[in-house]
Amino acid sequence: MENLSFSISGPRAGQKPRNPELKPPFRRLRIYAFDPAASLDMQTAVINTATISLRWEELEPGPVGEYVEVIDVDPASGGFYPPVDLNETALLVQDGYPPSDGNPRFHQQMVYAVAMMTIRNFERALGRPVLWAPRPWDWKTGEKIDRYVQRLRIYPHALREANAYYSPRKVALLFGYFQASRRNAGRNLPGGTIFTCLSHDIVAHETTHAILDGMHRRFIEPSNPDTLAFHEAFADIVALFQHFTLPEAVRQQIAQLRGDLSQRSLLSGLAVQFGHAIGHYGALRDAIDAVDPDTGMPDASAIDRATESHERGAILVAAVFDAFVSIYRSRVADLLRLTTGDGRRFPDRDLHPDLVARLTREATKSASHVLRMCIRAVDYLPPVDMTFGDYLRALITADYDLVTEDDRGYRLAIIEAFRRRGIFPRDCRSLSVDSLLWSVPENPIEIDWITDINFSQTLARKEIYERSAERCQSLAHWMRNNADISHETLREMGLWLRDDAPKTIRRARATETTGPGPAFEVHSVRLANRIGPDGEQERQLVIEITQERRGYRSAALQREVEERGRVKGARADFIFRGGATLIVDLRTRALRYCVKKDIASDERLDEQRSYRFEADSETLGSTYFGDTNEAEPFAFVHRMGGC
Repeated sequence: MENLSFSISGPRAGQKPRNPELKPPFRRLRIYAFDPAASLDMQTAVINTATISLRWEELEPGPVGEYVEVIDVDPASGGFYPPVDLNETALLVQDGYPPSDGNPRFHQQMVYAVAMMTIRNFERALGRPVLWAPRPWDWKTGEKIDRYVQRLRIYPHALREANAYYSPRKVALLFGYFQASRRNAGRNLPGGTIFTCLSHDIVAHETTHAILDGMHRRFIEPSNPDTLAFHEAFADIVALFQHFTLPEAVRQQIAQLRGDLSQRSLLSGLAVQFGHAIGHYGALRDAIDAVDPDTGMPDASAIDRATESHERGAILVAAVFDAFVSIYRSRVADLLRLTTGDGRRFPDRDLHPDLVARLTREATKSASHVLRMCIRAVDYLPPVDMTFGDYLRALITADYDLVTEDDRGYRLAIIEAFRRRGIFPRDCRSLSVDSLLWSVPENPIEIDWITDINFSQTLARKEIYERSAERCQSLAHWMRNNADISHETLREMGLWLRDDAPKTIRRARATETTGPGPAFEVHSVRLANRIGPDGEQERQLVIEITQERRGYRSAALQREVEERGRVKGARADFIFRGGATLIVDLRTRALRYCVKKDIASDERLDEQRSYRFEADSETLGSTYFGDTNEAEPFAFVHRMGGC
């Protein structure tokens, strides 16, 4: 038999690779599935090291990529840690550094990997690239600056305190480190150092704050008890359901829980190490709330008493997680009937590995669907003054818009979970799906100004940002000069652009093409390219338009200013906002939904005045409306209630 020989040759020393354009599709990196404390438990240590695959991108040491930039400076000590180079051959072949709480380079790797994982989940659900909030204007100098922010800055060791927060002013994530309690440290070393940047939950939570702020700039304004609470709740929801993207961790927990995800576990808890370190005896927050042992129902009146953002947000988180558990139970009912004879009862003995695998598959699939529902719903929220009830309507409408047939009863599970916790929307006849859908104006308009809509995935993010800004200007000009848009149509959108508008609505200066009149701002024009379960694409335009109105602490003064226009010596005490989110079908250019907050609503104005100035104590005013707190709202809120 003839001998065959093969020669495999590569580039010689000093030579460039033959195909420099060939790039791998993914970059694999190791992270903590939960946090360092889970590695100290024999049951969870084996699954606490997770390896995730991220879309490949060229990285500079830091890491610095297209979306984020990790800067590892420690202001408290004046130190600077050398940046990790994830392109080093030794790191590429072993999926980055192994998890370690003592290696600053792993800390840099951890925050980069989890942030990019969170960004990926948003882009899949929204059907567009993530953009950060624009750089704030420098009002003191009036200097014109490039407002586009390409990269979110991440500081793994920015604070020497038990805190981590997103800074809207810096467009950055700042993570703290601190000493654990010396009395009740849980599995932590008493007095040992706790790094918030090593908690998967905290990194995902803060990244979500930044993404949400890039989508809705006005949600950081505490106009009612739900606004900042929603920011906290939504960030917790994303962090929670990202647990279920790590199959090994889910499999271990399902085996331990014997399939019953309604029990408290690592999957339902948030920031376990942080909670133990500050003496909480458990997770910082948990998605499973208390129920009455007699009725098995949660306290529906708790939301009326909860005022602190984390406390109130926890009720919304519990509602969403409750809906997820109900969906999961319905998906595994056939498996339970085969094993226990009862589709509602989980086994009371250890599960067969095959059953664990099936339950894991159903849990991850259900969690993925609920997470996408929660993220998509953010596009269907009003641009200002949103409430938990608005979010319920947004969840139902967004899911109905993409999946008309609800064969699995996902929407019913969400409605029931919200009802059980006293979360109801306003102005709805009932809690049926039809009643909860956002409405279409009775005087619809065709948005015929749309030009240059490009869904190409190759556009640079800065180009996407610039085109969006151009569309905002184009739409504003079209609205101001289009005589076909009736006053009735604009009023149905919550706007008032005629000269007879309330005198406290901010007026615009006259231009060469238009005279003075009520001012308005086209806040954003976003594209959404969503793909339904049947593979059909839903291409939409999400438009946010807002107006401002001067608000006064005294209702009597408010009425006087409305009548006279100006009152000598009277200065506005707050800004009241209104406007609408418009969902436009790009195939027909027809307006599908209008989600409004009326600028002329005296009822909303009275409620906002009461919330700001007539609280039972000074807590609301001093907590949320101080100048310093409005500049960095999450720094203060997180310091009060944890990360």
